Amino acid sequence: MTPRLWACAALVMVLSACSSNSRPFDIKNLAKSDMDLITDIHIMEIRDLVRDLTVKLYKRNPRELAKVSDMTVEVRLESFMTVKRPPQGYVELGGVDGIHALHLAFSEEFHGDRVFAMMVGITGMISSSYNNQIEFYLLDDIDQQKLYNSARNLETVAWLLNTRKNADGELMLLSNGIAVDGTPNYSYERVLGQMIVIQDMMATMVADSTNRTINQVVHGVASMTFFPI
Repeated sequence: MTPRLWACAALVMVLSACSSNSRPFDIKNLAKSDMDLITDIHIMEIRDLVRDLTVKLYKRNPRELAKVSDMTVEVRLESFMTVKRPPQGYVELGGVDGIHALHLAFSEEFHGDRVFAMMVGITGMISSSYNNQIEFYLLDDIDQQKLYNSARNLETVAWLLNTRKNADGELMLLSNGIAVDGTPNYSYERVLGQMIVIQDMMATMVADSTNRTINQVVHGVASMTFFPI
């Protein structure tokens, strides 16, 4: 590992210590490289952030969950917090997944659960950036460009979340705002920001460890354009 990779790895270990003070030895870790172990930690961290963001969005937008009778947040989480996704896409979303679901979440023509569409889009995109795996081993490969592209797409999601409005001039999904007591709430932006940092960090570490180049492109977030994963 390069010095830069070691530094990134150390940072990841510090960040993950908050959620787990000790990780018991597992025999399967003998089949993992240092990079594999770091990748596994990143995946666990981003999955926690996905769960947090989902819960927060449904609390802020209860009308979205109410669009489907007897639906619960836990059922929603179970449906997209998995690598075994519907091969033909999600029926409720017209058979789409990944970045196509992100388009749907902010479309004027869509009248379904926008939180569900957005989180299906985010989780599908992130899962694809990790080859639809939640663990990595010695012979597994990972594409730094997919990780980088997913980070840029998350930036677009953050922008749309704060700016995309319907025909009545109302935000399609409520997130950041000012509390009743006047206290600003930017927790949604912080969660998305942490996800972006994780994906960018992973892209950099993979590029450094494999001597591959990231094609860094100029990305205008003020649009509905998403990079392919």
